[in-house]
Amino acid sequence: MALPTERSYAEALDAQDPLAKYKAQFQISDPELCYLDGNSLGRLPLAAVAGVNDFLTNEWGRELVDGWAHWIDESQAAGNLLGRAVLGAAEGQTLVQDTTSVNFYQMCLAAIKARPGRKTIIIDASNFPTDRYILAGIAKDFGLNLVTLNNDGTGGPGSVDIEADCELISPEALAPHLNDDVALVTLQAIHYRSGSRPDIKAITDLVRSHGGLVVWDASHAAGAIDLRFDEWGVDLAVGCTYKYGNAGPGSPAWLYVAKRVQAEVMPTIQGWFANDKQFEMGPFFEVADGIRRFQIASPSIIGIRVMQASYRMIEDAGMASISAKAAAGSQLILDLFDAWLAPLGFTLLTPREANRRGGHITVGHPEAKKIAAGMRKFANVVPDYRTPDSIRLAMAPLPTSYVEIWDGLLRMRDLVASKKYLEVEDNGSRVT
Repeated sequence: MALPTERSYAEALDAQDPLAKYKAQFQISDPELCYLDGNSLGRLPLAAVAGVNDFLTNEWGRELVDGWAHWIDESQAAGNLLGRAVLGAAEGQTLVQDTTSVNFYQMCLAAIKARPGRKTIIIDASNFPTDRYILAGIAKDFGLNLVTLNNDGTGGPGSVDIEADCELISPEALAPHLNDDVALVTLQAIHYRSGSRPDIKAITDLVRSHGGLVVWDASHAAGAIDLRFDEWGVDLAVGCTYKYGNAGPGSPAWLYVAKRVQAEVMPTIQGWFANDKQFEMGPFFEVADGIRRFQIASPSIIGIRVMQASYRMIEDAGMASISAKAAAGSQLILDLFDAWLAPLGFTLLTPREANRRGGHITVGHPEAKKIAAGMRKFANVVPDYRTPDSIRLAMAPLPTSYVEIWDGLLRMRDLVASKKYLEVEDNGSRVT
């Protein structure tokens, strides 16, 4: 039997892969490129091109304004597709709309207002910058006590130290910071930097036992791990569609509100789509029932058409198979890390256990920024650099093959061993 360090090992995995056929359904403009950054931006599904062209010519082009008769509720229809494809969510709980940032603001403020009298809100230091900045702004605007769980050493507003392995926050570590003044806790379903995976159900149950609500940011989880929002009792969540969802740069995001809390959680941005009698356009806002109460404005139909093309493919493949491949692909990265990268001075920043990680593996190196740039310039490998010293390597299950992972890690090893990456010059771009 071949070892992970032999290319035939990856070839055998591809030969047995039930999802291998899906790679041909994406645009692969350079077959020699090892694209290991699907956790930042997914590849282009070919069906998305056809879907947008059909919309432009046969819907917008021919129907003009009459198209709104069936476009009007596209956010809900797209939300139902996304919910059942990747969230484990029944219909009427998910909307595809706006950006993750707008949805995050609305969900967090709605949760806070649903717990009047409570003044404490909690986030972690390793959370995505936008989430941290938005929550700090909410705390400032509404006079709230913001607690930042210092799980990565960087601190933040109201920083308190917490025990955390690879940034991972456990229910046991969170528990001492909960009380009857906590309105909201917001965490990542997969940590964007380390790739670690908290126990969503246990944390949600714990916070609810203290009367608070949890907003999960699942941007790096949806489409990589098998989420079960309804089964786990998730209250509120948000996420994007352009990573493992492969819906393109700037594609519309989504929000999830469990049916059991929809009556008590009110919209905080009172857009006209959330008004019960929307087209009466009356002088007063009367909130609609159901998930539409959280819709703000007109949906991006072009963006939704791309998203629908991709999520139909995801639904067809099935999240059980997708998450299994993500686990196997990330395990291959771990095996090659041990054999090839650890001897070169790399450190592992992601938990090893499959149930404690998502679809990407993060490695650390003092020269990470130069190495990541060198991988692009000299090795035809696209990774993802994150400050201060980490490189993320992802298995995007539908468009990525095991051989692509293997070849990419081999080239990375050779680049660092040869010190070729030291020849990289700063290109002046602020994008990393």
